Amino acid sequence: MSDDTNNDTQYAAVFDAGTTALKGAIVTSDGHIIASHSEQLDLITNNDQHEQNPNQWWQAFRTTSQHILHQTQHHEPDFNPRTIAGIILSGQMQDLITLDDNLNPVRNAILYSDGRADKQATALADAYPGGKERFLNTVGNPLEGGLPLPKLMWLHDNDPSVFARVRHVLISSKDYLIAQLTGGALIGDVAACTTAGAMNIHSRQWDTEICEAAGIDPILLPRLHNPQDVVGTVSATAHQLTGFAIGTPVHAGIGDAGATTLASGVGKPGEYNINLGTSGWIATISDEPFTNRPGAANLAFGAAPGYVNAVPFLNAGDVHRWATHIFADGDYPTAHNLIEHSQPGANGILCLPYLVGERFPVMNPTIRGAYIGISPDTTKGDLLRAALEGVAYSIRQGMESFDTKPRTISLIGGGGQEPAWCQIMADVLDHPVEVFTNAEILPAVALASLVFKRPDLIHTVCDSTIYTPHTAATQVYDVGYRRFAELYPTLSALH
Repeated sequence: MSDDTNNDTQYAAVFDAGTTALKGAIVTSDGHIIASHSEQLDLITNNDQHEQNPNQWWQAFRTTSQHILHQTQHHEPDFNPRTIAGIILSGQMQDLITLDDNLNPVRNAILYSDGRADKQATALADAYPGGKERFLNTVGNPLEGGLPLPKLMWLHDNDPSVFARVRHVLISSKDYLIAQLTGGALIGDVAACTTAGAMNIHSRQWDTEICEAAGIDPILLPRLHNPQDVVGTVSATAHQLTGFAIGTPVHAGIGDAGATTLASGVGKPGEYNINLGTSGWIATISDEPFTNRPGAANLAFGAAPGYVNAVPFLNAGDVHRWATHIFADGDYPTAHNLIEHSQPGANGILCLPYLVGERFPVMNPTIRGAYIGISPDTTKGDLLRAALEGVAYSIRQGMESFDTKPRTISLIGGGGQEPAWCQIMADVLDHPVEVFTNAEILPAVALASLVFKRPDLIHTVCDSTIYTPHTAATQVYDVGYRRFAELYPTLSALH
């Protein structure tokens, strides 16, 4: 693409089309974010049904684009939109987005969190030779009513007049934006489309036998790409609506879970990332999907060889928040001081941190949490520390389910803001843990790295603190972990 300015700096425009907001940023080729903006999005709910209007996604994208281009021009007067090397997006996965011949939505998008198609998932299991077990081995994820393919079957069964208008199906919110931006590129990246329920995770192609069992024509489904692929360019119409230059390359991008893995620096077997959000997960890369581990999720990565394997934990930051509320009146600095005044092992207190049931390392939605070992000498700090140690023990159980021993462990999420918890994690895992202190910028930089073909870009801009295990604490936690492993089998009989 020609550039008639004297500015040698290159830029990437990156976006994340999430559930609550659409975020955009301009990133330079050396990894600096020079402009950003976000627009809130509405969630349309009806009991357990969760939907969004794709037209609102496009409006939010247009507004955000105009804002970040204006900001960049303000900060860098020599900036010209023609110096943008590419546009790339991440977005929510496992959606059902149905379009007509003119690329207009025929109805609201049905979101990943909507499980209305359980009946259709059961029907698909009955119709597909080999049933749920073969489906899991083919697709890499369990056959459930939240997958887009059963949802498309639901639409066929429950609203045939709308289904008759469907000409194209997309799986990620970002892919609808790509279609609008390019004037017709109907694509999906292999990571996001792993969650469709119709892609063979090994061949990375749509599985015609699964589609046939579902009664769905695979011609409706998007063309599959790796995240870094250029799939089109900005159209004249989109140029008028967004401000991006005509002909600017548009990349396939990557589903949000794949983007998070990329942002964490995980790219090879033996590299692990722990996310301590409200819930949490461990993600790594392996040579094969984890189809023999209940609760595990798998994605075809596409940005690098191998598969993203993620094991989810329902209890992570929510345990920290609960314990802080109960024992420190919701004040996190007070909670930190209390934790620091308790010793590793929490003076013999153990906490099973399953506040809302658990999905991994055990799968039991009805189990609830418990403390054991309380005595007259137990302090608030002991109870706080034991809660965080319980989550760390749970993550150690999950880590031990992987075949490859960790070479590196990184940590992101709100839990990384509690240094005592980060140290507990290093001590329980008996491994150094790198905690990113500027994790909020890393997803944008990770996406930009695909545009600039610079896989090292994350490492040049990330700020981190490394927590190394303390031998004395590790020895205490080894004993505590063996006791912790006995908690669930013992207490589950009481629930």
